[in-house]
Amino acid sequence: MNSAVETEDKKLKTRLNKLQKRLRREVGQAIETFNMIEDGDKVMVCLSGGKDSYAMLDILMNLQKSAPIQFELVAVNLDQKQPGFPEHILPDYLQSLGVPFHIVERDTYSVVKALVPEGKTTCGLCSRLRRGTLYGFAEEIGANKIALGHHRDDILETFFLNMFYGGKLKAMPPKLVSDDGKNMVIRPLAYAREKDISAYAELRGFPIIPCNLCGSQENLQRQVIKEMLQAWDKTHPGRIETMFRSLCNVVPSHLADAELFDFKGLQLGYAHGIHPGMQGFEKNGMNPISITQPAERIDILAL
Repeated sequence: MNSAVETEDKKLKTRLNKLQKRLRREVGQAIETFNMIEDGDKVMVCLSGGKDSYAMLDILMNLQKSAPIQFELVAVNLDQKQPGFPEHILPDYLQSLGVPFHIVERDTYSVVKALVPEGKTTCGLCSRLRRGTLYGFAEEIGANKIALGHHRDDILETFFLNMFYGGKLKAMPPKLVSDDGKNMVIRPLAYAREKDISAYAELRGFPIIPCNLCGSQENLQRQVIKEMLQAWDKTHPGRIETMFRSLCNVVPSHLADAELFDFKGLQLGYAHGIHPGMQGFEKNGMNPISITQPAERIDILAL
């Protein structure tokens, strides 16, 4: 009996080590690719009490020990005063880790309940209020980066939500600056799979706090997309990975947004119709995209 227990414990430890190495590698790749964390950064790690944010903090603390740069981590949880919220869980857990942390108390629950009609999902307004509060608090504590726990599946779900319901090719970027230019948001789990995070959270025994304390209905549109992706993952292994890679390999000239790419300026006689110095455009008044690859004149008669 003891031998069987030891064997099982060994298997669990081996699985945990493999998952940790994989997540550590993926987080490290995301940080390097998008230059998410730099020397001297103060990173505010947003904790909701869910598996994703716990895993994010765990992996970032692990990387912090061996990183070639120095950066500070500060864990922050927003207590939105939802009925039944176990206020002791996060402080107790964070104290046991020895990581600096803050619990920010804001009664956004009452605001949401007052503004959202009964039976409607509260997630949209709740997230906007939460985001605004966290942005402001990051400035208060001098954090120049805000780390959110969105993973690869979240990014893909958002992409399909925007395409199916919003008519836009838009997802969650791994790194962005807020509209007012004051906050930089990073998503270190951008390359990580949700099923790996779920398994890691279970093996690590994180004290998960459920997100249904407010009684809100789940976002039905996102749930439909999630189920669609999960079904594809089962019937077509590897499809999720391929779809995510497509978000990292965008070809504006082969889409149809005339504000993103200067289709009107295409000219015969040049590779892909792009003459030297030609510029495309970004939407919403942002800086133009310079075409950096030199365009060679084509001898049309020789084609």
